[in-house]
Amino acid sequence: MTGRRSYLDYNATAPMRAQARDALHAALALTGNPSSVHAEGRKAHAALEEAREKLASLLDVRATDIIFTSGGSEAAATLLSPRSNLSGAAASRLFLGAGEHDCVRAGHRFDKANVTELALDSDGAVDIEAAAAELSAKGAAGGMIAVQAANNETGVIQPIANLRDACGASNAYIVCDAVQAFGRISIGRGECPADALFVSAHKLGGPKGIGAIALRNRDFAIDPLVRGGGQERGARAGTQNVAAAVAFAAAAEAAIADMESEAARLSAMRENLEFGLLSITPHAVIAGAGAKRLPNTTCIALAGLDAQTALMAFDLKGVSISSGSACSSGKVGASHVLRAMGYDDALTGGAIRVSLGHETVKEDIETFLSAWRDITRSLEGRGRVAAA
Repeated sequence: MTGRRSYLDYNATAPMRAQARDALHAALALTGNPSSVHAEGRKAHAALEEAREKLASLLDVRATDIIFTSGGSEAAATLLSPRSNLSGAAASRLFLGAGEHDCVRAGHRFDKANVTELALDSDGAVDIEAAAAELSAKGAAGGMIAVQAANNETGVIQPIANLRDACGASNAYIVCDAVQAFGRISIGRGECPADALFVSAHKLGGPKGIGAIALRNRDFAIDPLVRGGGQERGARAGTQNVAAAVAFAAAAEAAIADMESEAARLSAMRENLEFGLLSITPHAVIAGAGAKRLPNTTCIALAGLDAQTALMAFDLKGVSISSGSACSSGKVGASHVLRAMGYDDALTGGAIRVSLGHETVKEDIETFLSAWRDITRSLEGRGRVAAA
């Protein structure tokens, strides 16, 4: 195989932006520990705080409300603790969306007996009416609600403002996984009225291994996961990764600056992809097609398709995509998100995700569609999938 590969797996990780790469390279020259009082330490501290201020501005919080972490998974585990509290009240129960990322589903620190799943509707959005009933029945007062701004598999944007309204007069507080949404759609306080949210650099073109918590409610008290030296105002111990934080801020600024134009560009390419795909395989299903979605994401389910085999076939054709759900072992499993949406096993095990980004061009869509045609025609010939 020769020629340009088509990387269409931005929801897994995005290629590093030039702005982030340049910022990272420059910041690597800072030799001091940002907690040290000497000149080198002060320079590192100044760079770290400048990055913090930039992220705070983009996330609509004060700089003192940004806490750097090693990524989204650590941020989720830090926030989702029964010992975190709001206005002095410890969290009594965790309510989480049925389609949440595994860093939330498996990373929280609540006893399983105190966890309630919030059902999704057939389009993949949290069912607000059902959620309101659960919150009322289980007692949302003092509870914590964990819900994504947008789903990592389907791209479906969650109705967080409606969920906030469903909380009613209870003092339940919302933690939002904004990892996929940050830099792709607006997550201002109107669209995302969460008490706390978390983001990750590598999803928007920054380096891997750096994330951040943004506290939008100043009464939110964190139960630290990593304890020790008292960095990050005691919320996360350990010497900060200054260069990564600087690069994170640079990537985020670049993503936000181009967000509206990129949303229009990527949405148009995604529409072309989905139109072409359904022309080739009319019986394929676009998960969440009836809901508001991230402009870059499409999740395709096709009965009879084996996702793991399909991913390898696409790879051999120079196309990088993901399955609906990839386990840490690299093996593909049935998507819990699609199951929560009511899809049967024939579809949940044969779902693939295509996610576009800042380096995607129309030729990548054409390459994907050509590969999809070849792969599905081969499967049709062997009776594995229904003929078009």
